Amino acid sequence: MSSSPLPVLPDSAPFAADHIRALNSVMAETSAEQRHWLSGFLAGYHAAFAQPMAAPQPGARAKIPLTILFATESGNAEGVAAEAKKAAGRQGFAARLLDMADASPADLAAARHLLVIASTWGEGDPPERAAGFYASLMAEDAPRLEGVRFAVLALGDSSYVNFCEVGKRLDARLEELGGVRLAPRTDCDLDYEARAADWGRDALAEIARIAEPEPAAAGRGAIIHVDFATPAAAPLHSKANPFPAEIGELINLNSSRSGKATIHLELSLAGSGLTFEPGDALGIVVQNDPATVEAVLRAAGLEGEAALAARLGEELDITALSRRVIEAYAGLNPAPGLQELLAGEGWRGYLAGRQIVDLLEEFPYELTPEQLQGLLRKLPPRLYSVASSLRAAPEEAHLLVGLVRYQSHGRSRTGVASGFVAERLRAGATLPVYVKPNKNFRLPDESERPIVVIGPGTGVAPFRAFLQERQAQDAKGPSWLFFGDRNFSHDFLYQLDWQDFLKQGVLSRIDVAFSRDQPEKIYVQHRMWQRRAELYAWLEDGAQLYICGDEKAMAKDVHATLARIVADQSGRSAETAEAYLADLRKERRYQRDVY
Repeated sequence: MSSSPLPVLPDSAPFAADHIRALNSVMAETSAEQRHWLSGFLAGYHAAFAQPMAAPQPGARAKIPLTILFATESGNAEGVAAEAKKAAGRQGFAARLLDMADASPADLAAARHLLVIASTWGEGDPPERAAGFYASLMAEDAPRLEGVRFAVLALGDSSYVNFCEVGKRLDARLEELGGVRLAPRTDCDLDYEARAADWGRDALAEIARIAEPEPAAAGRGAIIHVDFATPAAAPLHSKANPFPAEIGELINLNSSRSGKATIHLELSLAGSGLTFEPGDALGIVVQNDPATVEAVLRAAGLEGEAALAARLGEELDITALSRRVIEAYAGLNPAPGLQELLAGEGWRGYLAGRQIVDLLEEFPYELTPEQLQGLLRKLPPRLYSVASSLRAAPEEAHLLVGLVRYQSHGRSRTGVASGFVAERLRAGATLPVYVKPNKNFRLPDESERPIVVIGPGTGVAPFRAFLQERQAQDAKGPSWLFFGDRNFSHDFLYQLDWQDFLKQGVLSRIDVAFSRDQPEKIYVQHRMWQRRAELYAWLEDGAQLYICGDEKAMAKDVHATLARIVADQSGRSAETAEAYLADLRKERRYQRDVY
């Protein structure tokens, strides 16, 4: 048998997930002779049973124009758009890819056929880079799009109240402006790959049908309908086939007197072939807390179902409560309270701080194993910014995981991923992982360019990777870190690393804010304001600015402070200060990785 790793089916292959795993398992053990036999068998099978496909001929008719527009935050929408473009090219379209960050609504007016892939960020907001385009499209003076044929794919997370809201609004607005809908909007949850592939195939087929209503004769450039799928050169290890990384170190960086636990996790990637750049994330395949599994089974009247317990532990999301879950449960459970909850807006408040187990306990009803599983989506992997550079730690990836613990509605709760890592994993265990690139959070190409990095708490993780990379590059550009946490003595994450970087000149300066070391709360935005003259001077000198961390509070406060600093130091109005920051974004000198 061959001992070298073989290519595997990509996660978007047109097979069920268990079939992909089974086929990959078989292929990994085949010999060259066996693979040769299989290729011949499949070729013969295809020749005997498949419908022949016309091939494009010289002198074919003009290709069908297609614009593929995307709005992305983490890269998922961009990835789907890129695959759509490749599939369209294979099928005879003249496709162009357009990022909303670099587009205006006027760019769409001349588009005959338009595919839109849009992510929703947080509670119904467009991705940050797409905010300008989105605002212009929603404005009263947006250009008319008469006759533009369009289809929308919306990406989102059903655990948020305004699920796929941006895609919904774009779909409605394109029609309001005169566009003609090719197909109903498709909404995708975190497990979006299969639905996105179906949407892409159907949309391209519909455009081809409209553009060429009569079957094209052989030799006239007939459309070739091939699969909308990931290219054959997909990486060996991916979301569908993660690499079992061995844990080398698992250390709590907070002191024993801290009220927090922040885990530094070192993973071996030896033999995986995985590579990443500073700014990228690692996806980890998590497991649910066994105690939560037991509580869900008990509430559903399914205690003792061992096979079901195993599936709930490793495959299904048993915590994230959404309107979809409530609706599905109400379809099984006749309790009047469920219908009342869904009748108005009460369900929105009900979701806050509650999980699926709360719904099952408050509205008890005995379910079958199949009914319970039907309520649940797949357990999504969790993404963590890589806290190391491959130049500094070859064949390793370091992560920074903050343990989430809280009380709500009379129940103690722990984060699914952070509890798994911090409470149930030990050195020597393996953790399934894959790389999730983030090309919108990258060090500048010019190593002499100044950088300012702002990362309170675990948001500091990618900046450790940044500085390790700059050190390995012998970068000459100055760097400035703003870091914040609760207490200097107990919560100064990676303190020794920052001190070493300062001594070696890799880090030019550091400003820290420990919120609970004095009576008044002090956060990173307060330190930024205190250093406003120097910070503005760095920006004017071409510095690249990065923010990583909590989106709901920190990132908004930091951005507001940046706008205030620009206005204060330049004499600009609040509006023109925001325009200044918007220009920095367009120049990719203001990048954020917030969650």
